[in-house]
Amino acid sequence: MTTFTIGGELTVNRLGFGAMRLTGKGVWGPPADRDECIRVLRRLVELGVNFIDTADSYGPYVSEELIKEALHPYPDGLVVATKAGLLRVGPDTWEPLGFPAYLRQECEMSLRRLGVDTIDLFQLHRIDNKFPAEDQIGELVKLQQEGKIRHIGLSEVTVDQLEAAQKIATIATVQNMYNLSVRTAEPVLDACESQNIGFIPWFPLAAGPLAAADGPLQRIAADHGASPSQLALAWLLKRSPVMLPIPGTSKVDHLEENVAAARIELSDEEFETLSTAGTAAA
Repeated sequence: MTTFTIGGELTVNRLGFGAMRLTGKGVWGPPADRDECIRVLRRLVELGVNFIDTADSYGPYVSEELIKEALHPYPDGLVVATKAGLLRVGPDTWEPLGFPAYLRQECEMSLRRLGVDTIDLFQLHRIDNKFPAEDQIGELVKLQQEGKIRHIGLSEVTVDQLEAAQKIATIATVQNMYNLSVRTAEPVLDACESQNIGFIPWFPLAAGPLAAADGPLQRIAADHGASPSQLALAWLLKRSPVMLPIPGTSKVDHLEENVAAARIELSDEEFETLSTAGTAAA
């Protein structure tokens, strides 16, 4: 895999792992097969994945607890990123909560759940419009100054919000929804690339009609002996050197399929064909 260095000091392989699916239905409660989820976490390290993205809200807390159970003490070079800023009150229910004291509490609890003294990358899961953004990001800066956070990231922001945040903190990563057929975050990606800020696309495998039997994704995938989802990941990896896809799963075989996508090399022509089709689909 090719690599990217988060914040100028944490070098990770560019195909990471999103740990949201290590939970129950509706991202609520424990997973149906806890043992398989533990196997997924241990297998990803064996496959060379060294960037895991999680959040306090996944479960809530379940994902972080499983990561610690499976991998602590963590292997050298493994970067575990987490997030706070979304309150959970039930399955599939997410409410932004950016009260600074709450963000501090959740950081402290994530430190405990993950079993670390410093969180490598701590991301504001959403900017909560009920509180000044500078107060929310400012609290993360205080935690960083106290040594509890190494790098600060944002999630679901616009270019203007990114620029405003950068007046308060050094932003190492941005995590927005982005995939082959949903590319509204293109301006944010371009801003990240121009500044060498890591861009973490969530929901990276969505391809919609592009994955149909007669669609371009399926046709090019067949030429590579790959699946459409693998090709969607290969497209993301080629799209930008700051791209850090984090496909998630609760199954070992699906994990292995996703990781194998890093070996697919798209030609420039194939990349442009998929890009054009994705734009049309969007």
